[in-house]
Amino acid sequence: MPYDSTLVGQATEPFRHEVDARWIMSYAAGLNDFNPAYLRTDLAKPVAHPLFPVCLEWPAILGSRHLPGSDALTPEEAARSVHAAHDLHILRPIAEGETLTTQATVTGLEAIGPGVAVTTRLDTRDADGEAVARTWQLGIARGVALNGAARQSQPPPPRPSLPSPWRLPQRFSIPIAANAAHVYTECARIWNPIHTDRRVALAAGLPDIILHGTATLALAISKLVDEFLDGEPRQVRRVGGRFRAMVLMPSVIAVEVLGQIEDTLFFQVLTEDRKPAVSQGYLTYGAA
Repeated sequence: MPYDSTLVGQATEPFRHEVDARWIMSYAAGLNDFNPAYLRTDLAKPVAHPLFPVCLEWPAILGSRHLPGSDALTPEEAARSVHAAHDLHILRPIAEGETLTTQATVTGLEAIGPGVAVTTRLDTRDADGEAVARTWQLGIARGVALNGAARQSQPPPPRPSLPSPWRLPQRFSIPIAANAAHVYTECARIWNPIHTDRRVALAAGLPDIILHGTATLALAISKLVDEFLDGEPRQVRRVGGRFRAMVLMPSVIAVEVLGQIEDTLFFQVLTEDRKPAVSQGYLTYGAA
């Protein structure tokens, strides 16, 4: 069934979350990231990993699939949708003991070769209504048509870009365990069966279960925080990139730092066979 262009501009209800130390620690542990900022409850309130907002955004993303204009999609069509790009703006770190709400707004629809490109803005706010994080997410609904003309209610902000990469990029290897997707699913509380259920993955046209794109990106950010930010995740202000090649398990991925302009690092993540799992990656940082 097609998407309808009247979906643009519609928003879900706000989804409420209680962020406790257990969830913050679980997310970090699921990435094998043992940074004290996430785990040492005896030192201070734990803060969340920079990619933690994806955990809060997942229910809102699911909720957007029931908005008028997208609710005609079949479960099979929804299973074929892929996360194509991510642009997360971190206004302040998330800490233990917060009550947060996340709301999804569909801001753009466009028919493209593989199907329909769907741009969604995800806003996370605290109990006082103050903004904590905002994500611009691009999804592609494969094999789906668009009923009506392309529409956009709000353009996403420009993404940082690197004009000329370093000739010899810095490279860091990260092993991916056979059970990495199952662990990430439970620790992030993001349940999408193509990452854990081989029967569903094969039915969706995948060669096997694959690692979540957000897990791949989060692993890269963990490495960059350790290597370039002195292990201080509170410095991270913006993270993004495009999701491309699939990460199978077990395997070894590589984070390549391609350059830096002022306060922004540019990187890519390569699969074991040197295909870009994350391209056009960036991490912007500032004083904690």
